[in-house]
Amino acid sequence: MDKINFGFINIDKPIGPTSFSVSHFLKRELNLNKTSHLGTLDPNVTGVLPIALGRACKLSSFLMRHNKTYIGILETHKANKIEDLQKIIDKDFSGEITQTPPHKSAVKRAPRNRSVYKWELLEALNDRDFLFIAEVEGGTYIRKLCSDLGELVGGAHMAELRRIQAGVFSENSMHTLYEFQDALTKYKNGDNKFLNSMIIPAEEIIKKVFPIIQVKPSCINNMKTGKKMILADLVDKKLFNSLKENDIFAIFCDEEFLEIAQKCKTRDYIARSLFVYN
Repeated sequence: MDKINFGFINIDKPIGPTSFSVSHFLKRELNLNKTSHLGTLDPNVTGVLPIALGRACKLSSFLMRHNKTYIGILETHKANKIEDLQKIIDKDFSGEITQTPPHKSAVKRAPRNRSVYKWELLEALNDRDFLFIAEVEGGTYIRKLCSDLGELVGGAHMAELRRIQAGVFSENSMHTLYEFQDALTKYKNGDNKFLNSMIIPAEEIIKKVFPIIQVKPSCINNMKTGKKMILADLVDKKLFNSLKENDIFAIFCDEEFLEIAQKCKTRDYIARSLFVYN
């Protein structure tokens, strides 16, 4: 498969540009019909910004809600002790919380439940600035967490923020925009080694995210033309049976990716297609 049209580049977003502008820049420079980013970062926030390329954009909806991890600085408007702040965080901002998106968000401002798996103050830089790490469910606003905490301690806001992980994408696989531009220049001059090394094949991400169900070669053409999967298509029925009703999984034939599907139980077929690669 063509990595440029079915892959991801994990960009280290700098301060300044919007997530959309970074995505659009890659779209223009790679001459693609479409790109999309996996989770918006504010212009002043840096770090992990995975960009889906070409047909990989169809996978974005399956990846957006995966956990995100951030490191940042909380600034309180009054002097506070780190121990007192941590007690409030553990009591009121841990586990499932209800959060209303901030005024400048792109989504409807309605209360919604999100999970905070970890929000730990790592160090007091002084009596008002605190280094923290937070692991949250996708769609959780860190800026709003900080301001909501501020309502309980005399005011607070997020001073700095960097995303260090978004689902299966981490800092280890990031590339700066300068590195991308350099690789692109080499690519246009006939050397595709550096650009290829930046692009993560979509199949690699799929294998990390979804259970993998193998099917027989005899059913490949049927699946590519939209026909439903039946029990006789499976290589390992036991593995498929271990999935729960409505579980989402990926279908491969050896190393060839065929589709994303959802387990269902009907008289005629055992899964419904959510995304077919053809």
